[in-house]
Amino acid sequence: MSYCLGMRLKAGMVFVSDSRTNAGVDSVATFRKSFVFDGAPDRVIVILTAGNLAITQSVISLLEERLGSKAASRSLYKAKSMYDVARMVGQTLREVFEMDGAHLKSHGADFVASLIVGGQIKDRRMRLFNVYAAGNFIEATDETPYFQIGETKYGKPIIERVITPETSLEEAVKCALVSFDSTIKSNISVALPIDVVVVPADGCRASIRYRVTDEDPYFKSLRRTWGEGLRKIFSQLPEPEWVLNPTKD
Repeated sequence: MSYCLGMRLKAGMVFVSDSRTNAGVDSVATFRKSFVFDGAPDRVIVILTAGNLAITQSVISLLEERLGSKAASRSLYKAKSMYDVARMVGQTLREVFEMDGAHLKSHGADFVASLIVGGQIKDRRMRLFNVYAAGNFIEATDETPYFQIGETKYGKPIIERVITPETSLEEAVKCALVSFDSTIKSNISVALPIDVVVVPADGCRASIRYRVTDEDPYFKSLRRTWGEGLRKIFSQLPEPEWVLNPTKD
């Protein structure tokens, strides 16, 4: 299982992913799930992956191999829009399904993969997409300016309460790390290290690529302060009167 989060804000974009993969409690490993494509000066593209690792690695490998292609339908660096980028990622996912889908099924395995694709091409607006296993996708909006894939339920409440298009990049990163902390505490299939990528609006570059480890002082302080704050707020909530003073029949 994985947890990946992408946010599209007025100030820019924030991408965060964990790095744990497992095939049972006896087979746990660390693999990168965040990929930045910024080899062309006029664009930055970030892809986060969740699902079957063999599937998502094949998709990323094919996309990387085709970066030198001159065809706009084949290279992320030649695509005319982020919509075309999302279509290209979806089509590549379908190619992998054509190659491996039947073989996976014959071994009793499902074709499970999802990707968050976001970025900006110069003189165009930032866009963020959630690409499904079938290769189709949806786009983030001002009403829902973020996507989560993988193990999403534990980290979703804080995202829903905090993130709006007006949220600053600093606040978005802080919120994302709290979301990941909640998920890590609730599900052993999600774990540190966490990879963070920040893309400011109209810069066409990733200004921050940062890996949060177990020893990261900011993350340790954040999780401690968040936990203490929750306990303090909880203690200040009013008590239910119907428990304090039960009525007698």
